Amino acid sequence: MSFLTDFLLALGLSMDAFAVSMSSGTTIRPFRLNDALKLAFFFGGFQAFMPVLGWLGGSAVSEFVSDYAPWIAFLLLGFIGGKMIYEALYGSPEGKVSSLSYSVLFVLAIATSIDALAVGMSFAFLSTPILEPVIIIGCVTFFMSFCGAILGYRMGHFFEHEVEILGGLILIGLGCKILAEHLLWI
Repeated sequence: MSFLTDFLLALGLSMDAFAVSMSSGTTIRPFRLNDALKLAFFFGGFQAFMPVLGWLGGSAVSEFVSDYAPWIAFLLLGFIGGKMIYEALYGSPEGKVSSLSYSVLFVLAIATSIDALAVGMSFAFLSTPILEPVIIIGCVTFFMSFCGAILGYRMGHFFEHEVEILGGLILIGLGCKILAEHLLWI
């Protein structure tokens, strides 16, 4: 995958964490810079770790599904993107928190990085190296989470749902790109 593709994938995956960070920034009082850093470290770390787990699991079964890998990646990214859009439009506000205990951060980090696990599986199915995308995903999510918390504190939650919709559209677009590249090579 190219750097641009990895970056766009990371941007799409980070939108959940960005939206939850933004939401947290609106509700945590008193809000401190340390809170934004905690969110960024947890979300960035989990978003980098979960694709590795997915890649390891997917590598174990990739030889059985290698002929269908682009279709599986397309379906996984499409499902994840569609789920993000659906939750942005119809989901409940369970991502809002009023304090940042480590148990709350742990649960939120897992909840926002489940899609990264599936993306890691698609990397394994496509025989894509994992190191560069994981570093990019972790760094982009760290940055987006940090900025989301600050923006949430400063501006409220004006664009919270639109950000999740954009992330979903990016993931669906990447899935379509992977499938289109496969179909062009047939």
